[in-house]
Amino acid sequence: MKAQLLLLFAAAVPLLAHHSFAAEYDQKQPITFKGVVTKLDWMNPHVYFYVDVKDKDGKVEHWACEAGNPNALARRGWKKNSLKAEDQITVEGFRAKDGSFTMNARSITLADGTKVFAASSDDGGPLN
Repeated sequence: MKAQLLLLFAAAVPLLAHHSFAAEYDQKQPITFKGVVTKLDWMNPHVYFYVDVKDKDGKVEHWACEAGNPNALARRGWKKNSLKAEDQITVEGFRAKDGSFTMNARSITLADGTKVFAASSDDGGPLN
């Protein structure tokens, strides 16, 4: 019985950890910025990439950008090295409700002009 309860609890933890878009991000706060990738965390349940962005006064803001899960990104052609430190990119998405430098990425335009989708819900990319 203990093993069954432990298994049930372990299965439920990922469900508790997952969040909906509306719980964390504000669809009424679209944001677009250009910056330099500093890091990529390729892991479940969501891939995060980090971008340094200069504000209008030249001060650097450190943005955390949430994308879809690794499997969804791979289905869209992404690889772990699709974004690398020092890549210059433009990111479109929605800002976190708490006003932090966190956003849900929808699309990324690479330095060569290629636009890729972030595999987030409703990112405008292909459905599969």
